[in-house]
Amino acid sequence: MKIERQAFFWLMVAALFFFLIDQLKEILLPFVVGIGFAYGLNPVADMLERKGVSRAVASILLVSLLIIFFVLLVVFLAPVVIAQASQFMEALPGELVRLRGLMETWARDNLGQSFPQAEQSIGEAVNWVSENSGTVASWVAQSVWTQGRALFAIVSLLLIAPLVTFYLLIDWKRMLAEVDNALPREHADTLRSMGRDINAAVGAFVRGQGTVCLVLGLFYALGLWLVGLDYGVLIGFATGLMAFVPFLGWIVGTITATTLAVIQFWPHWFPVILVVCVFLAGQALDAGFLSPKVVGPKIGLHPVWLIFALFAFSYLFGLVGTLVAVPMAAAVGVIVRYSVRAYRASSVYTGDVPVVGDGSDKV
Repeated sequence: MKIERQAFFWLMVAALFFFLIDQLKEILLPFVVGIGFAYGLNPVADMLERKGVSRAVASILLVSLLIIFFVLLVVFLAPVVIAQASQFMEALPGELVRLRGLMETWARDNLGQSFPQAEQSIGEAVNWVSENSGTVASWVAQSVWTQGRALFAIVSLLLIAPLVTFYLLIDWKRMLAEVDNALPREHADTLRSMGRDINAAVGAFVRGQGTVCLVLGLFYALGLWLVGLDYGVLIGFATGLMAFVPFLGWIVGTITATTLAVIQFWPHWFPVILVVCVFLAGQALDAGFLSPKVVGPKIGLHPVWLIFALFAFSYLFGLVGTLVAVPMAAAVGVIVRYSVRAYRASSVYTGDVPVVGDGSDKV
């Protein structure tokens, strides 16, 4: 049937698309970042254009403000985060020794005759973490340098991403018009409807979830700093960045910060409770206000599917896959919903046999 040939064609197109991404993933980072910024800033450019500002001037203004924002972010926040990361790596062996002492003290007081076995298990676990932490850090650094070619990636990101953002903002409407003209005329209306749903889902993430991550990162960093937790700014920002996957960033941040708080403040429990309260307040802020008001229900993806997409895309395409995992998952979710709807309306699902010559094989 014709619809089967069309499905085969689009499956081949999708396979070719993912193959090209896999082959070019090492050089795609500045282009992916530029596309993301252009997509997020396009509504603002449209608003300025409606107010009488030319598209070129609006694009220059938005890209300039974007560059200024990130320069200020790097100047004021990067030194603090880098310093805390360096201090954390230097202090990690000593913190692990303190953690081992606390766990052994607790086990000695509460386990009685089972203490020797618990002491051995605690020692083996802490020794494993201590021995492998440096190896893991070296592996990460080497992977970033070898696979991403760090210096080239940083320079290209700083130079190419703003240019990509600028030119995409200028040509956004023309590109959409070209895509619309290339749609198969028979299915143009359906594809436009699918495109609008994909735009709503991806836009909710790129514009909404990005704002949520920034707000939560600042909230957690400020809250942990006020509590007095060592490395609180680093942990707070990392938790905010991981907030693009529901619950995952919050769980990892809560466990990490609480563990460090126990090591730092023991035997005083009140600061540890304050650390937990910071994360509970952040989760309440996200669930009660930020996600409903800023993101809304348009992504429409289950958290398990989001976590799977993150792991799958990051495994297949590295850093680029990590950046595009959730938007791609949102787009795939829309396509799957339309595909299921088309399948349920087809003879494959209903079992209806088309009559020869009635024209149904042309659908």
